[in-house]
Amino acid sequence: AATDTTRLYPALCSRSGSNIPALEDPEFVSLFLVRDGEQPVPLHIHAPFPIQPGETVITPNWHTLLSRPRDFCQFLDGLKASVPPDTCWYLPGAALPENAAILVHAGFDLFDYIATDLATAQGRFCLPDGQYPESVMGDGLCSCQGCMTGDLLLHNRAALDQELARIRRRIRDGTFREFLDGRCRTKPEYVSIMRHIEQSDRMEQNTPVSRTTPFFATSGDSIHRVEVRRFIDRLVDRYIPPVCDVAVLIPCSAKKPYSLSQSHRKFSQAIGRRAHELIITSPLGLVPRDIELCYPAAAYDVPVTGYWDHEERHLITKALVRYFTRHPYRRVLAHLDGDARIIAQEAADQAGFEIEFTGDTDRLTDPASLQALHEALDGERKVKSHLVRGMISFQFGYDLKAPNLEVKGSYPEQVVKRGRTLLFSTVPSHGLIRPTFDGWSLIETGYRVYIDNFVPQGDILAPGVIDADPVIRPGDEVLVIGDKAMATGRAVMGADEMIRSSRGIAVRVRKVKKLDGQ
Repeated sequence: AATDTTRLYPALCSRSGSNIPALEDPEFVSLFLVRDGEQPVPLHIHAPFPIQPGETVITPNWHTLLSRPRDFCQFLDGLKASVPPDTCWYLPGAALPENAAILVHAGFDLFDYIATDLATAQGRFCLPDGQYPESVMGDGLCSCQGCMTGDLLLHNRAALDQELARIRRRIRDGTFREFLDGRCRTKPEYVSIMRHIEQSDRMEQNTPVSRTTPFFATSGDSIHRVEVRRFIDRLVDRYIPPVCDVAVLIPCSAKKPYSLSQSHRKFSQAIGRRAHELIITSPLGLVPRDIELCYPAAAYDVPVTGYWDHEERHLITKALVRYFTRHPYRRVLAHLDGDARIIAQEAADQAGFEIEFTGDTDRLTDPASLQALHEALDGERKVKSHLVRGMISFQFGYDLKAPNLEVKGSYPEQVVKRGRTLLFSTVPSHGLIRPTFDGWSLIETGYRVYIDNFVPQGDILAPGVIDADPVIRPGDEVLVIGDKAMATGRAVMGADEMIRSSRGIAVRVRKVKKLDGQ
């Protein structure tokens, strides 16, 4: 939100010695920075200060770093790490309609009208796509009350308020990151800041593992998003493929999950379970059939042009090389066309294995092409599919070797049982596998949240969390363990935020089980 912050914090009207530029040297800061004990508490990279949970901090002159994206992100990450997560961050004199989205993405919460009022004094008309001369007010670019009455000050403030309202709506809907993709293009430095933030550990720790909304990969920057990097890293470092020494690379489809598409039904029929099916796609690189539900594999959408740019090809090739180096196969077939065919060959050359191409490169689903794929697999044994092991290894980083499991239900909504005991269920809307208490008993380590000595009566709040597995991210399925009760649910916060926050919901509880004697 943007507001008159001097009414919220009267100390701003009288304090001095806190408006020190971020790049001032430590000696200058130590001599002149004054902290009066009032809110908001001034922060500076060269003057660490203990902040209490729930306080408001102010970062004066931070707007001067907008033209230095690397410093902006590195300094901010350092400050964020030293301050409790449930802190309100006030950025004075910086917010404009054109930069509000990138400032919120960076982690700021509270703004004022100083920058918009300065723009008014300079005769600039502010919109989300940039600034115009005051003379355009009558051109119909906006129909707010300020434009109707010729009040530039009112228009500029209203434009900021409207932009922040859009951001709040997008955050609630889970579509803010896609919104940011378009908004940050107004200036090169905003794009640079976005790219630096995407590479930070702070952003990875706070990015949900899944969303119920589509993942739109609409720009070249999409391939660097946290969700994409996380998917590829988990594919290489965690995922355990079925026991099989033959793999077939096939193209992606517009319909998700892939198995429901007409083309993939034809591919699978031709393959006849005689090879491990691997889907090559941008921006995710490689999606094994048995984890095609895992977010964002079943939720992404890309503009289809048939053209993959150089960076896409490089990063996807790198992903394939990493996967095949870790998981070598006796045979690798490629039923591909276009750039995907070139990428597969480049990956084979770099990883040092032979690749066999099948089918007509222009008509992969034609009977002749499918027949060629079918015949290429003559004599190969059928693969024992293990949907549960693959998904659990990817999601929880655990190798589940439990025997006698049965997968039942209509794909993609399936359940996993042992006899009559329900162990796991798939949740297509989230792309996750959901364990019951019995299911958690098979996953012996990881994704635990430890709580104080109480029986949850609803969701778990952050003050009740004693400890949490560091790998937990927002949206993860977790097992909550306490002296008096256990619970299953989904994390709302990452592990670091759960532990360091003094307020807010840490885990949305689905089911509670009291322990013996309670």
